[in-house]
Amino acid sequence: MSAGPKAKVELDETRAALAGLGLDHAAERLADLVNDSVKENLPPHRFLDGLLRVELEFREERRIKTSLRLSGLPSGYTLGSFDWSFQPSVERKQVETLATCAYIREHATVLLGGPPGVGKTHLAIALGVKAIENGFSVAFYRLEDLLHAMKRDSDVPPQRLRGKKYMSVALLIVDEIGFQPLSRLEAGLLFRLVSYRYERGSMILTTNKSVKDWPEILAGDEVMTTAILDRLLHRSHVLHIRGRSYRLRDLEKLLK
Repeated sequence: MSAGPKAKVELDETRAALAGLGLDHAAERLADLVNDSVKENLPPHRFLDGLLRVELEFREERRIKTSLRLSGLPSGYTLGSFDWSFQPSVERKQVETLATCAYIREHATVLLGGPPGVGKTHLAIALGVKAIENGFSVAFYRLEDLLHAMKRDSDVPPQRLRGKKYMSVALLIVDEIGFQPLSRLEAGLLFRLVSYRYERGSMILTTNKSVKDWPEILAGDEVMTTAILDRLLHRSHVLHIRGRSYRLRDLEKLLK
């Protein structure tokens, strides 16, 4: 005889209670965990630990996925996928120290310099991923896109920009500084951003220009350049990558 539509099993009430508390993943896994607990003769508190653990792990995985999506970080760039052997000039210990994210709590700047194609962006994104994994909010912008966003808000007072992602995140990553010179308006907006975030939030910047060449990027304004660099470098970690371009290496492989 088949069970009626209202038939219940012993775990239904517990499963419903878990779902009612918003512990949906724990509710889905309840039967399996009960079976495992019985087989291994686990004490009640160990079973409860396991039940809560699967819910917490699921929520953490969901948080990371959502944060990565909202951050704008390009996918596929991690420290694990970085070719350390191709760029021996990169101080791996220094990067791994940065991966602890202590610099974010210190509101420090990370400046990644070097010619195009040597892995600056890869490392910046990878550090952004580590920051999200460690619970920090992150936003990634190409400089051109960031300037476009800031121009839309150029007439808004800084105190009213606190809710903007580029102002409010714990870590702001700005990629490709130096490929195009900035107008005086753009340089002024960058100064406003750096001034607001100074000792409030961290930044990672990638640039193909040495610090001494920054005046030519910032509309030729040496006073403004000094003011920006003074804030960026006050508490900073500087990595200069020297080496061959990954893109040229891949091109060479194709041409062989």
